Amino acid sequence: MTLSPGIELNAEITSEFAEILTPDALAFVAMLHRRFEAHRQELLAARVRRQTELDAGRRPDFLPETQAVRDGDWRIAPVPADLALRRVEITGPVERKMIINALNSGADSYMTDFEDSNTPNWSNQIQGQINLKQAIRRTLSFRNEAGKEYRLNDKVATLVVRPRGWHLDEKHITVDGARVSGGIFDFALFLFHNAKELLARGSGPYFYLPKMESHLEARLWNDIFVAAQHELGIPQGTIKATVLIETILAAFEMEEILYELREHSAGLNAGRWDYIFSCIKKFKTDRDFCLANRAQITMTVPFMRAYALNLVKACHKRGAPAIGGMSALIPIKNDAEANDKAMAAVRADKTRDANDGFDGGWVAHPGLVPIAMEEWLKVLGDAPNQFGKQRDDVTTRAADLLDFQPEQPITEAGLRMNIDVGIQYLGSWLAGNGCVPIHNLMEDAATAEISRSQVWQWIRSPKGVLDDGRKVTAEMVRGMIPQVLDAIRAEHGDDTFNRVPYTQAAQIFEQMSTSEDFAEFLTLPLYEKI
Repeated sequence: MTLSPGIELNAEITSEFAEILTPDALAFVAMLHRRFEAHRQELLAARVRRQTELDAGRRPDFLPETQAVRDGDWRIAPVPADLALRRVEITGPVERKMIINALNSGADSYMTDFEDSNTPNWSNQIQGQINLKQAIRRTLSFRNEAGKEYRLNDKVATLVVRPRGWHLDEKHITVDGARVSGGIFDFALFLFHNAKELLARGSGPYFYLPKMESHLEARLWNDIFVAAQHELGIPQGTIKATVLIETILAAFEMEEILYELREHSAGLNAGRWDYIFSCIKKFKTDRDFCLANRAQITMTVPFMRAYALNLVKACHKRGAPAIGGMSALIPIKNDAEANDKAMAAVRADKTRDANDGFDGGWVAHPGLVPIAMEEWLKVLGDAPNQFGKQRDDVTTRAADLLDFQPEQPITEAGLRMNIDVGIQYLGSWLAGNGCVPIHNLMEDAATAEISRSQVWQWIRSPKGVLDDGRKVTAEMVRGMIPQVLDAIRAEHGDDTFNRVPYTQAAQIFEQMSTSEDFAEFLTLPLYEKI
């Protein structure tokens, strides 16, 4: 393969991979990198400066310099017809069988994920691009070991792609000696190979944008969209993007984010699990901040309730879809009573979101699509959205978004669960699987982040005290890790335990949860190990 000057590719290229990694496609990646990489680095540096301010005790607030945007009379551009109905969205990684099952699930749309539910090793990233290219052209199929065939139905969900966040690089491609942005890499390859095909089929290139912390980061994505559409000769405004509000800082800039992307916006999503992690991360050194067991942090606690209602209000004010987040519960086999309880909890979650005014919500498993759909149909009927539900009754102050309750209980069982989930998830991630059912919950990087960051913070916070009066300490955590490893071995058996790197994962979890330095994202150091 002859590449343009300055582009280096340091990875295996099979004949199938070469269909994605063409010289022209990589030149498109390089063009976007050269135009926008400096700006990305400036924004990442701004994150560091903002964290320093938070560590010094400054609390976030709505921006006075963007008051005119919040007061202005504007709306986003209309969304395309196949994005107008999003009552139920299913999510999952870019694995072949998962893509087929999700597209066939009966959901309105499917967010296929290069990010939190996907281990970004080289094979996953490029095979994922191949899978999506085939899915769009209706040639994707899969045969399991038993010989069962999986093929796409005539009617499938609308495809939406989530690239990696701004903080992640793609280490296998360098341009002029520098790694490219993982997000730009994922976005550019998908757009280059599929935008015109999607348009020809009556759809378009639709994206979910993760982990943003400010409207300026949304502006960068918008600038990239404009440049990419110009380069490929497709009309401006063709790309549509839904932004996940999954950081506490972005929650103060929701209208501004919609404004920056207004020609390309498809609304906002309440990414609840990363949002909880973001709160822990941003206020990790605040001695007055400490959250209870993860299981206690539901969408009904004060700061999560304020966040959700304000998102609905911001979106509907601007004619934008408001999409609810995901209950991590999944169907439970071989235990009817437990399954009934889990399904009732999923139903209650979707009922609340629908009645609050959300226009749709996420599920993690095809078996949950009918339950979620039923709850939205009760509220929506034949309507595509609830834009008429303006939520003028909602007034959100900064203090409401920062009302971090509950602080208790913190229990030994909750601490052990965090250690257990963290080790099991990290082991699966290192083995190449970023979407893992653990104890009847679907865990991805976001939920694992909560587990390890809570342990780190409980060790350091004066409020990190168990309900029996014992202070959570690094020694306590180190003592529990071998016990948890033994329990994981007993749960999965020796063969699985020896195949999945749980022991390495336990070492990483211990280091990340007990060291003085807090890793910004667990996926950053892990990426260097795969």
